[in-house]
Amino acid sequence: MESTAKSEITIQGIAASRGIAYGQVFLYLQSELEIPQYTVDSDKRVAEVARFEQALLVTRQQISQIQAQVTKNLGEEEALIFDAHQMVLEDQALIGETIRDFQKTGLNIETCFNAVAQRYIQAFAEIDDEYLRERAADIKDVAKRVLHVLLGQSAMSLTELVDKRIIVAQDISPSEAAGIDRSAALGIVTDAGSRTSHAVIVARSMKIPAVVGTKDLTTKLKNDDWVMVDGYDGCVIINPTEQTLFRYGKIRKAKQSFETRLMSVNELAAETLDGVAVSLRANIEKPDEVALVQQYRAAGVGLYRTEFLFLSAPRIPTEEQQYAAYREIVGGLAPAPVTIRTLDVGGDKPLPGDPHLIGPEANPFLGFRAIRMCLENPAMFKNQLRAILRASAHGKVEMMYPMISGPEELDRANALLAEAKAELTERGQAFDGQMSVGAMIEIPSAAIAGDLLAGRCDFFSIGTNDLIQYLLAIDRGNSRIAHLYDPTHPAVLRTLKQIVDTGHAHKLKVSVCGEMAGDSIYVPLLLGLGVDELSMTPTLLPSVKFIIRAMKMSDAKALATEALQQTDARKTYALVEAFFNERVKAE
Repeated sequence: MESTAKSEITIQGIAASRGIAYGQVFLYLQSELEIPQYTVDSDKRVAEVARFEQALLVTRQQISQIQAQVTKNLGEEEALIFDAHQMVLEDQALIGETIRDFQKTGLNIETCFNAVAQRYIQAFAEIDDEYLRERAADIKDVAKRVLHVLLGQSAMSLTELVDKRIIVAQDISPSEAAGIDRSAALGIVTDAGSRTSHAVIVARSMKIPAVVGTKDLTTKLKNDDWVMVDGYDGCVIINPTEQTLFRYGKIRKAKQSFETRLMSVNELAAETLDGVAVSLRANIEKPDEVALVQQYRAAGVGLYRTEFLFLSAPRIPTEEQQYAAYREIVGGLAPAPVTIRTLDVGGDKPLPGDPHLIGPEANPFLGFRAIRMCLENPAMFKNQLRAILRASAHGKVEMMYPMISGPEELDRANALLAEAKAELTERGQAFDGQMSVGAMIEIPSAAIAGDLLAGRCDFFSIGTNDLIQYLLAIDRGNSRIAHLYDPTHPAVLRTLKQIVDTGHAHKLKVSVCGEMAGDSIYVPLLLGLGVDELSMTPTLLPSVKFIIRAMKMSDAKALATEALQQTDARKTYALVEAFFNERVKAE
């Protein structure tokens, strides 16, 4: 066979959409746009601005057509991607900056628009939050479309894919992904991207395997090469041997059987073999995700990230706009509880509505972010607090502050909350006066001073992503040291245990809403440490529920006790992995 004529090569990427596919490559290489630069005569400048406005109008029409196509082919939920695109085209900051640059420099509108768009793309690309970082892809996609219209060129399309192939590209934009024919695509592989990229969203919707982050795979392949895509382990195998094909045939069958078993527990209770019920909630970013929370039978929302509302709008949302969004979620899920996190933006998450509010920082992760920024902007913060309080009249709301470092910050935040309550009372607007207020424990100082925080709040929510990053002094985005980010490090386990014990000593609920909560391998360890509640991406709920129903809580506690005695993180992970494997058989 042709596939065995060359040596087998395995490339490791990031598993993005589950499944296994084998087939020939369709190499999709997008060329960079060449943008001419010239000075526009002064008597033609009004016409140049009109040309820009016309290009925006044409692009809006194009995106509306794409959205209609996606709605028809994939469904309304997947088409919501393009709401963000339309918002980019209506972003007055982006449009205004382009026109100001044009008026200042006199250079053609393509040059000015491209320069402004690149500044926005760079700013969002540096955001730490993976989901929000994908907004850079939205801006890049829209900007390319506008430039194509201005230059009178046609945008590239994946509609030319006719045979059944595996699409391999440097990256795939939302509008390019919309053109993929589900009957022709066997799988998707990209050099760039993340688990939340638009290509991945489309792949999951089409139920085809996807691997992203393969770095320079496109330079190693040519059209018609044969590859195996493993969407479970995140690897791509070039020229797989007969033995590899046979092995993956067995893996595919076992995985499909296991997926069926996972979904079979979706309707069942999250309860251990020895009868202990576990509360599982969902992490969400947008109101339209309420349907996913319900589909995967979550016991409510454990983390609603409100920053998406701020980062996807051209202006800082008003109290009324925020209230409408929060009320939609709270009312849609009532009587299930919804935990709303107050604004968590900072030096690495610029606010489009007021880019000067935070400004550039040399060390954004240790900078003017989250609760620190909110406390210094009390009027803006109280707008959000009043909106959250008003939403609490429509269902059960819990609220929590991010990045609390000590009692002084918590006192200041609670004082502003008291002011917001008094203002609503004066207005005669309803709210839940007994709404629970919690602190996120994601800074080591908060973990150490947990006893001082406990008397000032109603619950703790552990953000493991930042907590581990700060505890181990590791930038998760730095590929040279990312491997050192280890949830089983002795310091991490001891800190988690301390947080749980402190919370329980003060009769507080302790939940985890970081990535550890959605990783079913770590779930028994977290529950064994005493965590009361786990919150995760909705689609991860079945796998977490599966391991809970396959174990005893008494065994999880024994696992945690043994793990806390270890000094080597590798041995701890081996214990955790063995516990998982013994209870969950894939075959």
